[in-house]
Amino acid sequence: MAVMDKKHTLSSIRDMKANGERIACLTAYDAGFAQILDEAGVDIMLVGDSLGMVVQGKESTLPVTVDEMVYHTRCVSQGNSHSFLLADMPFMSYPTPEQAVSNAGRLMKEGGAHGVKLEGGREIVAVVTRLAHAGIPVCAHLGLLPQSVNKYGGYRVQGRDPEQAQSIIEDAKALEKAGADMLVLECIPRSLTEQIMAAVTIPVIGIGAGASCDGQVLVLYDMLGVTKHKLPRFVKNFLADADSISTAVEAYVQAVKTGDFPQQEHGYN
Repeated sequence: MAVMDKKHTLSSIRDMKANGERIACLTAYDAGFAQILDEAGVDIMLVGDSLGMVVQGKESTLPVTVDEMVYHTRCVSQGNSHSFLLADMPFMSYPTPEQAVSNAGRLMKEGGAHGVKLEGGREIVAVVTRLAHAGIPVCAHLGLLPQSVNKYGGYRVQGRDPEQAQSIIEDAKALEKAGADMLVLECIPRSLTEQIMAAVTIPVIGIGAGASCDGQVLVLYDMLGVTKHKLPRFVKNFLADADSISTAVEAYVQAVKTGDFPQQEHGYN
């Protein structure tokens, strides 16, 4: 087991980027899996609102509540000793800066999160600024935004159109300026990822965004092959060649660290 000897902080995650060390991130929803991820050396655990689909069996992430996110974050925090713990801000939990601070505060005070993740571009700059001023670490999420799936008409690659790609780049720069500490890029072309990497200085975590990101994240149940819905192309089943869940997670961490994951087939042009 690759147990870390110190607890990750925002500063240590920034140091990983500065030192060119790849960042391994996975979602987690309970204490048992959190302990497995912790012992495998996962750098960032994300309590994703994806729990609405993979844990609760719903069609999207939209019905997930703040109370549910607080509960699952608290469960994960009980099994985590070393990873930086991020919690998703669920749908409609941050329509105003005031509501965002209140709900993010709950995720940290009651749930034990070290920071929060929220979806959106320049339209959430005021929210990010307020969270940053309140001392709450923020991870912004651009590209495919699952909470906006009804607006998109489905789960589709974003940023292929030159105008949309430029808009996402401007979003990334504005969010960093507003105080975002990290950035998740989901389902965008590799070339756009490279442009965003050149435009910002904060750590960038990719999911279906190519290999040039500072780190990678997958939904835990997806990379273990236990999810029943059709998996996106950026997912690899690490349990298929492993003899246990623990070794599968360790293989994922190692593959991210060495650059063996993702491969060409896991990204988009």
